[in-house]
Amino acid sequence: MTVELLATDLDGTLLRSDRTISARTSEAIAAAQASGIEVVWATARARHSIDELAASCGFRGKAIGANGAVVLDLADGTPVVIETTGIESDVVTTAMTRVRELVPGVAFATVGPTRFVAQHDYAAMCVFADHHRHPHEMDVSVDVLPAASEQTVKIVARHPELASVDLFHTVMAAGVGGVELTHSGAPYIEMSAAGVSKASALSVLCAELGIERSAVAAVGDAFNDLPMLRWAGTALTTANARTEIKAVAHRVLHSNDDDGVAGYLEELVAGRR
Repeated sequence: MTVELLATDLDGTLLRSDRTISARTSEAIAAAQASGIEVVWATARARHSIDELAASCGFRGKAIGANGAVVLDLADGTPVVIETTGIESDVVTTAMTRVRELVPGVAFATVGPTRFVAQHDYAAMCVFADHHRHPHEMDVSVDVLPAASEQTVKIVARHPELASVDLFHTVMAAGVGGVELTHSGAPYIEMSAAGVSKASALSVLCAELGIERSAVAAVGDAFNDLPMLRWAGTALTTANARTEIKAVAHRVLHSNDDDGVAGYLEELVAGRR
């Protein structure tokens, strides 16, 4: 079946290693949209950094953020939140308690549609690139994570000594109830409400657009992309992706630094001509 929609991860996939969108990729997205192909960004990133990237390249489509917990419409050049799926406050507390029991020393932050609330120890481990926020731009608590004034859509956790991928495997093996645990390749693990993923948000969006699953291609490079790749009719990854991701892909594109997604979009547009 002809691909009608391409859902693409950002970091490590659409973006180059310097976290920019190349001119070739911007042009390929615009050409695909002009030819009738829907392009959807699907990322772990928050609203503000999606907005900045969209502004840098003129993207005016839909974006799935926070690993599926937030859906944005950038049609008018601003990131309008059209859907959120939060984690109940008691589940947030229970999940953090469970992870602390499994790996003592873990620090946490909670992410809302617009707010970022971090424990002091968490903020102390951060650099700007981690969340596209400077530590002083976070709402910080010394001892106890405060209740956010808005819905929590994601919990993030990191350890001062244990690598994030090792933390992910440790917690995944033991299990945490009520949340969807994943890892995007960042220096922390991420938890959304149970059942929430890039795939769950993408399936709802496609239903609203009247696009069949078989007409969807998805591309990603990390563990948080697996549900989306398994759901889509065509699963794609990039040459720089983890081995586990390549194992489920129908095709491996050129690397993110070689504009692999742009090359695929160019093929789709040429096929329509």
